[in-house]
Amino acid sequence: MTGALLAIVSAIFFPGIILRVKSIAGGRKGPGILQAWKNILLLFRKSSVFSTTTSFIFRLAPAVYLATVLCALMLLPFPGMPSILGFEGDFILFAYLLALGKLMFILGAMDTGSSFEGMGANREALYSMFTEPAFFILFGTLALLSGHLSMQDIFSHFQFAGEFSLITGAIATYLLLQIAMIENSRMPVDDPRTHLELTMVHEVMILDYSGVDLALIQTGTNLKFVLYGGLIANLILPVKGGWLGTNVLLFLLVQAGFAAAIGLMESFRARKKLAKNPQFIVTLSSVALIAFILVLLLTRNLIR
Repeated sequence: MTGALLAIVSAIFFPGIILRVKSIAGGRKGPGILQAWKNILLLFRKSSVFSTTTSFIFRLAPAVYLATVLCALMLLPFPGMPSILGFEGDFILFAYLLALGKLMFILGAMDTGSSFEGMGANREALYSMFTEPAFFILFGTLALLSGHLSMQDIFSHFQFAGEFSLITGAIATYLLLQIAMIENSRMPVDDPRTHLELTMVHEVMILDYSGVDLALIQTGTNLKFVLYGGLIANLILPVKGGWLGTNVLLFLLVQAGFAAAIGLMESFRARKKLAKNPQFIVTLSSVALIAFILVLLLTRNLIR
């Protein structure tokens, strides 16, 4: 329960921190740290407009998208404390809950009958398909190293005690950061600032959404970012000893650092060409496989 509540609190400031870092890096004053949520609250006060070509799928997609993110949030543990709905193999449900939300998002975009939104949905599906192996190889590696299958037990028994686990933890943190960027259609695979239809991915998929539905999508996206930040926090924070308030503060600091890292990456990292995106995403699976082989060698399973 603690992890879910802290994730929701983090989501309030997460988009604002990204915007502030990007503004400072660009030499601009920029908006306030709560401006993103002010825009969302404004959207909640507006009614939605639907095209006559859309069906119930288009109207249902934003609610399902947000609901799957909230359900995945119930599986997120807090360092030293269990999650609300944790069980063995819960990281599989975690991944496919987010996949279900993305599927409905893709179907909603295709339901408009727009060739541009269909193009964006095609890219979103392709990138998610290439990202999925990296996520499962990574958690398979952590499960093998810790000897457990639930996220709470995996993180509780993963310690930076030796140089091999330190390397594995560094690789895991890097992969989670990159997966979060890809799954949320940010740099280097997509630029949220562009409105050129031929290069857009996420933005082109939500062109027909407005009002409450657009607010639900933006809320879900902010919470989805925080989910990956929570995984990173569970990976690097100590789980034994210490005062609860200290762990809460460290958790929020990790989330703030994660948001700042995203802002810096989007400020100084160039967007890749569309043809290079699949190659970049598949490379993440290769990096995860290196960590997996390292753990096999460490646990002597490879030479048995």
